[in-house]
Amino acid sequence: MEQTAGGEDGQSLLGDVISVSGAFEGSEDIAVARDLARAFLTDVQAVHGLPVSGRVMGMVQLVVSELVTNARKYAPGPCLLTLVINGGAIEVTVWDSNPTPPAILAPDPTRIGQHGLEIVMAVGQSFAIHREPVGKRITTAIVLADDPGGDAAGRQL
Repeated sequence: MEQTAGGEDGQSLLGDVISVSGAFEGSEDIAVARDLARAFLTDVQAVHGLPVSGRVMGMVQLVVSELVTNARKYAPGPCLLTLVINGGAIEVTVWDSNPTPPAILAPDPTRIGQHGLEIVMAVGQSFAIHREPVGKRITTAIVLADDPGGDAAGRQL
């Protein structure tokens, strides 16, 4: 696992961007990716003073786990995880070397397994798949603070 953060205190040299990245090569690194997300969000709250609820902490770790697991399972080589704080949300991006977009299956409570992307799309306020010159990048955003007037993804009810 490789971890990078620009500038001092994990802050990017670009200004107000707070981000961290890690490269993961083995399935044992899925737990390390979750740990990176938890440590990053703990710093976001403690060092930068941004609110991060316990529910959001758990959701981000779940999303990281699902996306990194898929990348390790379906793509050869390493995958890259990037976490960026942007406008009160955390953007979770995972790049892998397989250019084929994942199959997004319709919800089916009788299906055993293959619910990962369904979960990621349900808890995120956005979801996007981008093809890259090599591989693909999947990005979702999760609102940092609980919204009492909205749902788990920060959407107004």
